[in-house]
Order: sequence, then structure tokens, then C-alpha cells
Amino acid sequence: MATTIADDLLTLMGERTSVRHYDKSESISKEDLNGILESAIKAPSAWNLQHWNFLVFHSAESKERLLPIAYSQNQIVESSAVVAILGDLEANKNTDQVYNPLVDAGHMSKEIKETLAGQINGAYTNPVYARDAAYSNASLAAMQLMLAAKAKGFDTCAIGGFNGEELIKEFKISERYVPVMLISIGKAAKPAHKSDRIKLDQVSVWL
Repeated sequence: MATTIADDLLTLMGERTSVRHYDKSESISKEDLNGILESAIKAPSAWNLQHWNFLVFHSAESKERLLPIAYSQNQIVESSAVVAILGDLEANKNTDQVYNPLVDAGHMSKEIKETLAGQINGAYTNPVYARDAAYSNASLAAMQLMLAAKAKGFDTCAIGGFNGEELIKEFKISERYVPVMLISIGKAAKPAHKSDRIKLDQVSVWL
């Protein structure tokens, strides 16, 4: 029986693992990285504000600069690239860029656009909401990035162990953005260690 796109996607999701040891001799092209990022930015987001920004560490020199910030984890320099996922604390500033083309194309009225803009700007008067939205929506793009990388034959690992303040300082990241995670990308030098999942009935409640 021929497999379907859905079958392939479910297989891909089942095969994705967190790889921490990479083959240093393997590289990833800028073209492949751009393709992975193009898939990542198709992730959903609240109000379609696209609360993500990517800092791409592709050169050996940039990864060496990142290494102490990530507590000297070898995967930083062994991987082919590392992407820092940044969340946008001021995603409300994307409103015109997102909605004006829809208004111009006749897919949305100016009145609806202005109503949405009012809702968005109202929400962003709350800094807690802005920060929560930055993390949650940027994380959607991060997951999509990892699946896209797997589809292209690369392995990944989401890394939470790094000094966010030092990352901001060293790479002069605007205060508009908050570091969410690092993602290493490359070809596995050895299989990921075995892991398991808590059973579904322990983490789900049906109402």
C-alpha cells in the first residue's frame, strides 16, 4: 500500500529525536538552512503576528563565540549550525505589515483591520501577555523548524541551557526580542539515547 503525505508526516514525527552528538565533518548549506527557515515561518501565530526572529550561527567563528554562552556544550561547535529562536515582545508592530496587503488585495476591509489592530494594541499594553505570546508563538516556529530539518535529513536538539543575558549582550540583540531557545542542526554522529514518553492517559483528560 502506498504511503500518503499524512503517513510520512506521522513517521517523521515519530523518528525525530534530540541529537546531542554531531558529525563535525558534515556541513549544511545556506540554501538548506534557508529552506528549513522558510518552513519554520509558516507556523501559526496569534493574530498571525509571526512573533519570531532567528539568529543563525553558521560559521565556525560564530559558533565558537556562542560556545561559552551555551555553557560549553560540545553540540554547539560539533553541529553544522545553531539557530537562536527569539520571541518578539513587540509583535503588535507587525500589524500593518501583516494586514495591509490583505486590505489592498480586497481580502479584508479597512474596518476589520482597524478592529483587529485595536484588539492587538490593547493586548500589548500588558507586558505579561507580550512575553507569554513571544515565548508560545516563537516555540511553534521552533517545532516546525525541527520537523523541517528532519524532513531534509538533518537532526536537531532544542537547547534551553544557555545564558540569555550574555547572548543578548554578545550579539547585540535588540531589547524587542527575548531569547527562547537554541536549536542545533546537523548529522548525528551516533544515535540519540533512548527515551520514552509518559502514557497518554496520564497526560490527558477527556471531558
